[in-house]
This record gives sequence, C-alpha cells and structure tokens, in this order.
Amino acid sequence: MGDLLRVIKDDGSTDPELDPELSPSDAVRLYRLMLMERILDTRMLALQRQGRIGFYGPSVGQEATIVAPALALDAGDWVFPQYREPGAALARGMPLLDLVNQFMGNAADAVHGRQMPCHYVFRAGNYMSISSCVGTQIPLAVGAAWAAKIRGDRIVTLAFFGDGGTSTSDFHVGMNFAGAFHTPTVFVCNNNQWAISLPVARQTASETIAQKALAYGFDGVRVDGNDALAVYRAARDAVKKARAGGGPTLLECVTYRIGPHSSSDDPSRYRDEKEVERWRLRDPLTVYRRYLKHLRIWTEEFEENIEKAIGDEITEAVRLAEVNPPPPIESLFGDVYAEMPPHLEEELEDLKRVRGR
Repeated sequence: MGDLLRVIKDDGSTDPELDPELSPSDAVRLYRLMLMERILDTRMLALQRQGRIGFYGPSVGQEATIVAPALALDAGDWVFPQYREPGAALARGMPLLDLVNQFMGNAADAVHGRQMPCHYVFRAGNYMSISSCVGTQIPLAVGAAWAAKIRGDRIVTLAFFGDGGTSTSDFHVGMNFAGAFHTPTVFVCNNNQWAISLPVARQTASETIAQKALAYGFDGVRVDGNDALAVYRAARDAVKKARAGGGPTLLECVTYRIGPHSSSDDPSRYRDEKEVERWRLRDPLTVYRRYLKHLRIWTEEFEENIEKAIGDEITEAVRLAEVNPPPPIESLFGDVYAEMPPHLEEELEDLKRVRGR
C-alpha cells in the first residue's frame, strides 16, 4: 500500500496495463479543466488582493486530484467538497459566471451572498454546498449514499477532504459507517502535505493515510496525485466498484499545495521554499503536458490558444459578475419559511420604512 499508483511515465508514455485510455477529446477536456482551475486561481487571488472579492482558497499544484475524480462520476452522482474544488464544480457543469458570482456574493449569486466567500454550491450538478468546518462533509456523503442504497438508487457519492480532515471525528464516523453499512462512497483524500501550517508527519503516526481504510473493512489506494491519469483510473475503478455494490474506497492522492492555504495565509512562515521547488518538478500540469505531447496533441500553439481562450472566458465572467449589485437587503428574509410568518413580515416592513427615510 506504500507504493504510489502511477500511469504517466517520465517520457509522457503510459503504463499500458493502467492507462484508462481516454479519447482525445476527453484527454483535452481533462487538461483544459485543470488549466482553467490554475488560471482561475491566479486571477481570483489577484481580485482578492484588489479588494474585489473577500476571500479565496487556491489549489495550485492539486488540480489533478480535484478534476479527475469529478470526471469519473456519472451525472446522477453527488459531490461533497471541501473548499478548494472549483475544477470539480466546473467538471459537474457549473457555468463559470455562476461560480464567479458566488465568489463575489452579488445579487446573481444563487445563495444571495449568505455563504462565506468562495463557498459555492451547484444544485443542478449535485455539487453540495461547501462548509468551513473541517471534515463535516464526510458523514454527509456517507449518509446520502446510505439513503440512496435504501431507496435502490444506483448512485455514488464522492467526498473530498484533506490530510487534516483525517484527524477529525467526522472522518472516523463516516469511514466506520461506510464500512459497516457498505455504502457506495468514494473518499478522496487530497494529501497536499500541509493542513494550513501543520505537516502531514505531525498529522498521523500511520505510514500512509490509505492504510486507515483497512481498519474500517474496505480498500485504500495510494495514488500519485500529480498524475491525472492515475487519479482518474483509481477514481473510475472505485466508482464502478461502489455502483456495483462493492462498497466504499479510500483514495489517498499524494500531492502538494504549492501556494498558500488561502488568501489569508503566508506559507513562507512555516515551510522551506526548497521543499516547494522539489514538488514543482512534479507539477500536475507539466506531467500531463508530457502525456499530451506524447499523443501529439500538445504544442506551443495549442497551449497559447487554450490559455487565451480560458483567459478571455474568465475576463468576461468577471466583467459580467461585477455589473451585478450586492444582494438586496430584503433577501435576508427570504428562503427561511415556505410562507413568511407575521413577525418576519413586520420586521421586513420596518426595514423598508427605515431605508425609505
């Protein structure tokens, strides 16, 4: 279990026994979504520094672990994210403009600015709302899978969490219930080596995170989280197994957070830049480019065109999002009850009078 599952070799070729054999269009889609997440992170972090959005959690270096599992799911499956999976939301069909609207919390935000910034949700894609509380999404994913199993729905739930999330009681509760009740759940641990400022070596005494699954009675797989094909292959196999009644799987995707934990973090205060540089050599975009080059898809012109197209999309989404005003203050009173009770109607009328003065 200590060995990492890898598909892409150093020269860009693949292990023929493990290659998921994506079609050329799917191979490009996977790359485009990873690159979109990378560019989006850079642009949104810049907007936060300019005061145009309130908060942002970048995921530079972790794109393969985020995008590939989402692409392994069917349309009816459910995603329970942590707070750095914009690529997964986009893979589930979330329009980029909707995502940016939620980053800004404006009047076009589907949740009317009630969530924390960068805590998005996409109901049409079965992409659940993000919570700041670490690990809470894990038992929720298991509960949804258990409910589906009771109903006879052949769906799979997928929970994203980090290495820090494995130290929570919710991790134990979710894993134990999933094992005992054989739920169709895929657990994706984004082991990026740092839970804010705590290194993974201080997080657990276990040799690996994947081996924790054995105590709960199901399989754990350790994957090179910077190899998008390996992550996709492992996630696809786990999803297929869960859908067929084979129970849950824990995927430990070993990767690295190259940037800060969030826009409020300064990683230079707790880690050595030499460590970061070593991991940059295994940048998931660089690894995947070698694969696309081996397929004779990637060229410098291909890269320039796709970067420009993504950049233009983001620029237009930001332009349209910033046209929207803040949510109307009256929205404070909506979506609480099916029919507004008298005391809230009275408070709403009071607010209107005060604002009209």
